[in-house]
Amino acid sequence: MAARKPYRRQASKKESQGSQAIVIFWLVFAIVIIFVFMINAQTIKKNFDLFMTRITTSPNAEEDFQEEENISGEGTIPEQPVISDQIVSIIDNAERTLETEKPAERDTQTNVQQPPEPAPSTQPSQTQTQPPPAPVQTRERAVYFTQIDKDGQILQSRVTRRMPVSETPMMDVLNIMLAGPSADEINRGILNLIPRNTRILNATVRGSTAYISFSEDFLFNTFGVEGYVAQLRQIVWTVTEFDTVTDVQILVEGRRMDYLGEGIYIGSPISRSSF
Repeated sequence: MAARKPYRRQASKKESQGSQAIVIFWLVFAIVIIFVFMINAQTIKKNFDLFMTRITTSPNAEEDFQEEENISGEGTIPEQPVISDQIVSIIDNAERTLETEKPAERDTQTNVQQPPEPAPSTQPSQTQTQPPPAPVQTRERAVYFTQIDKDGQILQSRVTRRMPVSETPMMDVLNIMLAGPSADEINRGILNLIPRNTRILNATVRGSTAYISFSEDFLFNTFGVEGYVAQLRQIVWTVTEFDTVTDVQILVEGRRMDYLGEGIYIGSPISRSSF
């Protein structure tokens, strides 16, 4: 009897292990059934509703119901998407979104980094050689001033000036005369006895006579009669240097006057022989 106790203990231990394995098996089986039921709950519910509808409806109504299901496609059982496929789809969508956003971001960075195009320069290139300016044509003209010799006699002094060629040579030479002698000429005793601030208003030639209009300052000479004679000689000698002019009509402010100063007649043209 004492020898049988270990055998019974081993038998009871095997039975308890077997019962535990059975319990674990059914527990795992139940968990799998519950998991499958949770995944296919909608499909099972829809099939159950379809089964109940078929039981409660007539055979004709069941055929019509099957035809409507075949037409609309609602009777087909949708395939359940695999979880891994959903994850792959989400990853693909995320990658496409990143790819569509990156070009725009690169374009924005490119637009920011690109410097503005420099405006076209309107200045001529330094390498371009500009043609040299045309030389200015000049010509020597005679101008007359007044000079007093050692005996106190008033004489005409002829000097030359190089001036540009223009369409108004008489006006140019008269303005040179009004500007007066140079510093070197003054040191040699050459003077200008035309009253200061005198201006040439107009100078024209009609036939062989030059009509020259002076401003009103021409009437006031501080050197007396000899000064008036000297200023008339400067004008007549300077203007008659032109080949086409033989005498000069003096005008003041565009008007003809009979006398200048004290009894010097200027009502008609004056030539070199008038003095």
